[in-house]
Amino acid sequence: MTFDPFAHLPSMMPGHVWLTGAGPGDPGLLTLLAAKALSEADVIVHDALVNDECLKLAKLGAQLEYAGKRGGKPSAKQRDISLRLVELARGGKRVLRLKGGDPFVFGRGGEEALTLVEHGVPFRIVPGITAGIGGIAYAGIPVTHREVNHAVTFLTGHDSSGVVPDRIDWEAIGRGSPVIVMYMAMKHIGHIADALIAAGRRADEPVAFVCDAATARQRVLETTLAEAAQAVEASGLEPPAIVVVGEVVRLRPSLDWLGAMAGRTLQPDPFADRAQKDSA
Repeated sequence: MTFDPFAHLPSMMPGHVWLTGAGPGDPGLLTLLAAKALSEADVIVHDALVNDECLKLAKLGAQLEYAGKRGGKPSAKQRDISLRLVELARGGKRVLRLKGGDPFVFGRGGEEALTLVEHGVPFRIVPGITAGIGGIAYAGIPVTHREVNHAVTFLTGHDSSGVVPDRIDWEAIGRGSPVIVMYMAMKHIGHIADALIAAGRRADEPVAFVCDAATARQRVLETTLAEAAQAVEASGLEPPAIVVVGEVVRLRPSLDWLGAMAGRTLQPDPFADRAQKDSA
């Protein structure tokens, strides 16, 4: 008897849409529900951040539709994408809307879901591992660490018009969040770094840029807040990238597990003395 790992999971139904997160890149980080949806969907509407390796899990004959939006490049309009999901579902298709990371973390999945509600289309939300957690873990950077932080802030570095959101209270974030994880922030990192330093962050605070996280193309740049803009320009790195600000970046030489697999010697815990004091 053949074991079916999906047997206990719900199946996609004709006329339904699954708004699904594909995770940060590595197909091994797909949830079981996401993998099942790929194996059953008639149409997969995917964005630019979905790894091609994930799409290879689509069933034979599935229709793939690209609906990516990338800054500075011709892109589909969000309303058109949402209405396309409605059109496909009304045509009786099993529709998989596949988005990089998690659809509800700066992914505009809420807008798409509300359009489906507006048109009476049934849907399921399938969360995914967001790049702000899973992506930086692939760089050996934990989003929280007991000796470093008990809070973290996730924010986007640009709004729908492509500029830094003016509703972000940089002073409050600078004072109150030990670790800051930023999506879509590389383009405006100079402005953001200046705002954080003005809010009281140290100029030498560590910063990491994780580009193409959790893929074979992953690259990591470690620098400081004051030197971030210049370092990015000199590196030649380009988005997509996750930016991490905070002392957790100092753990990368100790926790770079991918680097260790390639021969890197991992370093001792940089916060060992602090941990010993806390346990004394």
